[in-house]
Amino acid sequence: MIPIVDLICKSLTGGDYKGKMVAKVKTLGIVFDDEQRSGYCSGELVSGQVLVELSEDMRVTALRLVARGCARVNWTEGPGTATTPSSAAMARSSPSSSSSSSSSSRSFREEVEYVHSAQTLIEAPGENSEESFITLHAGKHEFPFSFQLPQGPLVTSFSGKYGCIQYWVNATLERPSAPDQSVRREFPVISHMDVNTPTLLSPVSTNKEKMVGCWFFTSGPIALSARIERKGYCNGEAIPIYAEIENCSSRLIVPKAAIYQTVTCLANGRTKTCKQMVANVRGNHIGSGSMDTWNGKKLKIPPVTASILNCSIITVEYSLAVYAHIPGAKKLKLELPLVIGTIPYNGFGSRTASVSSQFSMDMSWLSLALPEQPEAPPNYADVVSEEEFERHTPSYSQPDDLERELGRPIFAYIQEFRFQPPPLYSEIDPHPTLTEEEQS
Repeated sequence: MIPIVDLICKSLTGGDYKGKMVAKVKTLGIVFDDEQRSGYCSGELVSGQVLVELSEDMRVTALRLVARGCARVNWTEGPGTATTPSSAAMARSSPSSSSSSSSSSRSFREEVEYVHSAQTLIEAPGENSEESFITLHAGKHEFPFSFQLPQGPLVTSFSGKYGCIQYWVNATLERPSAPDQSVRREFPVISHMDVNTPTLLSPVSTNKEKMVGCWFFTSGPIALSARIERKGYCNGEAIPIYAEIENCSSRLIVPKAAIYQTVTCLANGRTKTCKQMVANVRGNHIGSGSMDTWNGKKLKIPPVTASILNCSIITVEYSLAVYAHIPGAKKLKLELPLVIGTIPYNGFGSRTASVSSQFSMDMSWLSLALPEQPEAPPNYADVVSEEEFERHTPSYSQPDDLERELGRPIFAYIQEFRFQPPPLYSEIDPHPTLTEEEQS
């Protein structure tokens, strides 16, 4: 039993002839085999069923399914045309269709297709579709479908203000002498990006200085430097930020950090950019003549779309901004490039690089610390006196007596070690000898 919430349904009613024909279709929906899946990758199989529920018998000429995936951008420039179409409207619109509210406005549209697959689930035999039909009886019907995504690289699904990247299937029920009915269902696609590549594992750092004041009335400089351990991160990770903020001005400043998402759309040689903050953190106030240090201050990445760098008309990029808010002046700001991937950091790449860098230094200092000819350890007889040796030497029976007691010959005989361990090293002699002065 499939919950109705998992379906995208369309139920129509009407009073005229066509309305009565439409009213026969109670439910027309699409359901995927794996509804819990977070996303499909290139080369994978997408499968599901088209569900049709009829209130009475109905004649059908065909049931067709079309799978599509494309990137589309659409915006309008000109006086009085500040409206922006929604992502759903862009997905349904044709790139050739354009409308403007005035003669001076201009629309910019572009489309890149990634997936296009069509199949017929049922079709009536015969060439004349008006006379050839199949009768579907009242009740519920399921028509399975499946198609494979292209092996080439796909682009991650995305929905923005001026553009979208969407993948969907559209099922159309064709009937004789009646309008077609269709239903559409989107499915997510993920283009995996591994953050464990050498480029994304490399650290990023920068610094900047700003003189606060105007003309000859300067109050002093403000210096800012920031560094992150690597360039690539994933959703849910916390970015440790290392920064130093030195305030040599006469003003009270506040250090802050933020993650920005920048979406760039390209159409007809023009670009449209939308930049927004997705996460931020702030530090403590820094007074005049003071400085503050961030030793790994954490900034967590919220659930956002992964970086999109492989689309020709839409790019989604991220950056980490570390800046100082200065009252009455423009803020001092540093931006570090950031890439949001899908395959998380495994912890091996940078650790190997750091260990190799530590041991690539000059090791010639070791020859100065080691002696040319190491000295041999002292003999045991030199540290154990003869009296102690005699006192701790046990008395053992002769081999013949042992053989008599055991009742069998002895093949091996191991003496038990009962000597005391050597004394601890000390610069004070525990057995001092009298000098000539003391003897006299």
